[in-house]
Amino acid sequence: MVKQYGFFVDMSGCYGCKTCTMACVSENTTSKGVLWRKVREFNTDDPSSGAFLSMSCNHCDNPQCLNACPANAYNKRPDGIVVQDHERCIGCRMCVMACPYNAPVFDPDEGKTSKCNLCAERLDEGLAPRCVESCPAAVLRYGEIDVLRQEYGASLARIVDRYKFPDPSVIRPNIVIIPARMVP
Repeated sequence: MVKQYGFFVDMSGCYGCKTCTMACVSENTTSKGVLWRKVREFNTDDPSSGAFLSMSCNHCDNPQCLNACPANAYNKRPDGIVVQDHERCIGCRMCVMACPYNAPVFDPDEGKTSKCNLCAERLDEGLAPRCVESCPAAVLRYGEIDVLRQEYGASLARIVDRYKFPDPSVIRPNIVIIPARMVP
């Protein structure tokens, strides 16, 4: 069986420092405002029930960016990582509109889109993705998705309902998320 890489995020330990975001920007030298990894904040009326979630591309089994791109700028590597051939991008933003997780990001200065590639070059060298390596709380991890799901659980239902996430059944994102503890 071909391995499929994915991310693991433990929301219960994330405190929203955004070190992962800054490490990604630094590693990939993206333009100002072009963030491939974003930390979302969730608040309620109860201040003690706030939560953070670090998200980037989920390297889906059925990636909508790949399906929608008229320039065939996206492809899926044998290890499941969805990569973009940036030279092929024509800047039409079809991938941006197609991705329910807002992973591709349009750069108005360059007139093209780009997205997380799970630091594929680093993985090829035996290194961890920069965002994972930089997380001071160690709540962001990566690995073979089957192993992550076996260890932490595979259901995104709690996340979909609680945080109003897109239905994962069509695109099948390769991410495991441990939700933040609910305050009674």
